Amino acid sequence: MTKFGMGQSTRRIEDPRLLTGGGRYTDDTKLAGPAARAYVLRSPHAHAVIRKLDASAAKAAPGVLAVLTGDDVKAADFGDLPCLIPIQNRDGSMRPDTPRPMLAQGKVRHVGDPVALVVAGTLEQAKDAAELIEVDYAPLPSVVDTYGAAQKGAPLVWEHIKGNEVFDWEMGNRGATDAAFAKADRVVKLRLVNNRVVVNSMEPRGAIAEYDAASDRSTLWVSSQGVSVIRPYIAEMVLKIGQDKLRVRTGDVGGGFGMKIFVHPEYPMVVWASRLLKRTVKWIPERQEAFQSDVQGRDHVSFAEMALDKDCRFLGLRVTTYAALGAYLSHYSAFIPTMAGTGMLAGLYQTPAIYVNVKGMMTNTVPTDAYRGAGRPEAAYLLERFVDHIARETGLAPDEIRARNLVRPDQIPWATALGDTIDSGSFEAVMRKAMAQADWAGFAARRAETQKRGKWRGIGLATYVEKCGAGAPDIARVMFNEDDSLTAFIGNQTNGQGHETLYTQILSDKLGVDIDRIRIVQGDSDVVPDGMTGGSRATPVGGVAMVGVSDKIIAKGRLVAATVLEAAPGDIEFKDGSFAIVGTDRRLSLFEAAKAAREPKNLPAGAAPGLDDEFMREGDNATFPNGCHICELEVDPDTGSVDIQRYTVVDDFGAVMNPLLLMGQVHGGIGQGVGQALTERTVYDNESGQLLSGSFMDYALPRADVVPHVHFDLHNSPCTTNPLGVKGAGEAGAIGAPPAVINAIVDALLPQTGIRHIDMPATAHAIWQAIQAARGGGKVAA
Repeated sequence: MTKFGMGQSTRRIEDPRLLTGGGRYTDDTKLAGPAARAYVLRSPHAHAVIRKLDASAAKAAPGVLAVLTGDDVKAADFGDLPCLIPIQNRDGSMRPDTPRPMLAQGKVRHVGDPVALVVAGTLEQAKDAAELIEVDYAPLPSVVDTYGAAQKGAPLVWEHIKGNEVFDWEMGNRGATDAAFAKADRVVKLRLVNNRVVVNSMEPRGAIAEYDAASDRSTLWVSSQGVSVIRPYIAEMVLKIGQDKLRVRTGDVGGGFGMKIFVHPEYPMVVWASRLLKRTVKWIPERQEAFQSDVQGRDHVSFAEMALDKDCRFLGLRVTTYAALGAYLSHYSAFIPTMAGTGMLAGLYQTPAIYVNVKGMMTNTVPTDAYRGAGRPEAAYLLERFVDHIARETGLAPDEIRARNLVRPDQIPWATALGDTIDSGSFEAVMRKAMAQADWAGFAARRAETQKRGKWRGIGLATYVEKCGAGAPDIARVMFNEDDSLTAFIGNQTNGQGHETLYTQILSDKLGVDIDRIRIVQGDSDVVPDGMTGGSRATPVGGVAMVGVSDKIIAKGRLVAATVLEAAPGDIEFKDGSFAIVGTDRRLSLFEAAKAAREPKNLPAGAAPGLDDEFMREGDNATFPNGCHICELEVDPDTGSVDIQRYTVVDDFGAVMNPLLLMGQVHGGIGQGVGQALTERTVYDNESGQLLSGSFMDYALPRADVVPHVHFDLHNSPCTTNPLGVKGAGEAGAIGAPPAVINAIVDALLPQTGIRHIDMPATAHAIWQAIQAARGGGKVAA
């Protein structure tokens, strides 16, 4: 018998299957018969009018089954891919739309914009036919620079969007912030860039559509973060066939990171093509295609100002951010730089007045949307990089400027100036614990030793907080099977986080059932309830739903057991998978109770037969995980290369369900955060709009020698907003890492060069250039 307890470092039960080749990703889907292959012809231009498109030769090519274009989309009266977030501008008006059909109609707006879909017997035939499609483009001026798109005279991505500004949004108290600046003893300013990243999940997106003629019903296999998010937008809003005509299924998923939440154009395309041809159609992109079509992340230019009193306490923060949204508004893209992350610009500090203005900028680039952390990493990077800069401008140590301004334990719960209430935490204690474990006090000696070897050593500190674990509800449904096993259904979707282990662990602990008798089902819209993976919700919402349904099963089972055992319900206890009369050996196992519950005589009046049940956990109450990251590194002044020597993180995640899973999430997040800080550079050519970093030859994901060993510890304060006491943890590593790394680089450069700031990604080339400029009397990075 093997049972899991909550709080144990249990190894992932899905790993043996995945590590021995048993995983079933989208491309591995077993189909009833051979699939036709789909290939998407994409725009080679960043901005152009389609003057003419002739697909006649392609349609006559060997093996070709269909060629679909924007004209076909229009003729079928299909809907556009939606942006789901309305935004109210500062002047009270609402943001305009950016209509996005599945296939371009009349104009293309970024390199990679879908122009035609070719379906053929083989992928090679589809590719060959796509080359026969004649498209007469009239190129137009394009703009790919985030801040440049806001400048007077910049080319317009959309004629109806003046100055490329799709929204002009605000948060905070402008009057109170202006008053704070008016009485300030000092004001510090900084311009920061949060670089665009390409998601690059290990498993690319993909979609396979099957069609059943008897029921006129389609099944879409897709790598997703929740089938119930995908189905309504394709079935209702785009194809207009009704949800009853579409089943969406997701198998194993090789990473999502936000990008796989969204409906991309290819998903409704393959369903459409499959229904037209009445056969299976499969689209699996190559990596270069993913670079040009997967929604991307980040891409902000921000101007920050802090008002300080004479003791360097924060009086007011003012931020203006230009957020690149790409050529089209994606599902949640308007939400990410506004409501998703802006509240976190308060950080863990007592700043009494904050005002933020976010300008959403359209550019001739791939659309942006949620990427691990979804707005919170952008806020944390801006604030923690800025706070470090303020420390250097005022002559205070990085820990001292923070200690003077951090919220104290006796002030919890803390209402921030941007409307959130942080329910728990001990922020300076977390910082001091991280400093002790990083041996902050011994840094000066290590720096001196490094200097003797001709290297420059720096140490960087960053605190963080994120608002997560809320949003849409999750429903957990448990069914008792004839073979004395349980099947649990939940609508969110594992992307590699270990959901199967987590939920099995909770059910095993609560219900006393062996792990080999528990099966977790996700990824089938025909059987799972609504749900979604995103926002670090799997435990605070999904886990609480599993606890809730377990409690309902136990409560009903106690009444059944009392009837069967002829005892009062108050005399029945549940322990180790059995109901028993207290103080006796008379007992009924959980599965015996489930079978007894099928007989009406054993049930309370009006109760449904059986112990099958479900529980919905609303996502109303957010959690506020927080922590401190400390990065210590060496810079080679001759090459600009960076070598991370030590990396320490202390987090407050409240109660912990599985420390091993938790560490895995933090390590992975730090890897992505370090990658953004040091290596990942998305480059569009300013003249042509071409994506110059469109493959792994030019886009540098972090490698093993870049990602550091992480010393990880906890300093937990139980969360008060959910019964498990947990705080979301899936995105935290990606939030704290970027500012810690850049702060460390600046700490290494400043004593030698006077460089006070460097933007991400701080590649070896960028650092070397900054050093040369400083040494040669050129312009030093601001």
